[in-house]
Amino acid sequence: MSTAEMRRFGSRSSGIGTTKILAVAAVVATVSPIALEGARAQGNDRSGKEVVQAVCSACHATGKDGAPRIGDEMAWRERASQGLTALTQHAIQGIRQMPAHGGNPDVTDFEIERAVTYMVNQSGGHWTQPINKAALPGARSGEQIVKAQCAKCHQTGEGGAPRIGDKAAWIPRLKVGLNAVVRSAITGHGGMPARGGLADLTDEEMRSAVIYMFNPVTVTTAPAPVAPAVVRDGNHKVVAGMDIYLGIVPASSTKKMPMHGSIPSGKGYYHVNISLFDSRTRTEIKDADVEVTAEDLVMGGETKKLEAMKFNNGTSYGNYFHMPGANPYRITVHITKPGAPQPVTAEFDFKHY
Repeated sequence: MSTAEMRRFGSRSSGIGTTKILAVAAVVATVSPIALEGARAQGNDRSGKEVVQAVCSACHATGKDGAPRIGDEMAWRERASQGLTALTQHAIQGIRQMPAHGGNPDVTDFEIERAVTYMVNQSGGHWTQPINKAALPGARSGEQIVKAQCAKCHQTGEGGAPRIGDKAAWIPRLKVGLNAVVRSAITGHGGMPARGGLADLTDEEMRSAVIYMFNPVTVTTAPAPVAPAVVRDGNHKVVAGMDIYLGIVPASSTKKMPMHGSIPSGKGYYHVNISLFDSRTRTEIKDADVEVTAEDLVMGGETKKLEAMKFNNGTSYGNYFHMPGANPYRITVHITKPGAPQPVTAEFDFKHY
């Protein structure tokens, strides 16, 4: 924060009196560097509660030196309105009487984030505990997460939790949309703690777990190998030496150039188009077999073979798909070229117009 910004911030906060902005010096003042080095060597960041109990309570339990007292909603409300990033930066950079990093550089930025979040939540806030993205394990499947953690309640329906595979119980919840259900699971709902009690569970893993619990289908055949993709933008990926371009428009917009027979009428119909180029030579790929699955990740979808289309000496592949749901769709493209050892698969996300 620059000097000018600090002055402007100070003028806005002058009415607070002696209650200074986020006296997080207490978070870091009495921590042993040796203990911290041992914890970090094991990749074992402490929770916000642990940091607060061991360190922060020295000032924040009583409001010593103007530190906002834990549990004082009025003292924390204005601070919390600035957001976690701002409060953490104040502690890291230092502000007014608080030195940079609270005077102890051995406390990690992430531990400060957790401590701030814990104190805010103990003072009337409802913040989601941050996770250390740098220490996350490899992505886990929805099935792995559910069997390891979610099944503890969702297998039997403990505490009213919708049981795994009970679509009648899940569908009313999903009427608000998959994103809303996932967000509720991330922040915690009813008797379920945030992220199902797994602090290192990513948003995408949480989404996969919800989808699995709704529809725990066992895959009996191995999917086509997915080559590592280079993402150019949301509608362009490079996979296995091939540039793949996705185009999606409402079906009604193709009336001036009808394709694939009659144009479907009704709400939620789209024309999906795929264009293919050799990444090295930039020549069009005109002899591929292209199949697309357009799938709502909760309610399912449909799979169709795309038809070759020729325009002005160019070739692309297309067909009509029905995508009426409010949730984003996953567009999975399977491409088979003559003589290629195996199919190529690319995935895109589509949000409705």
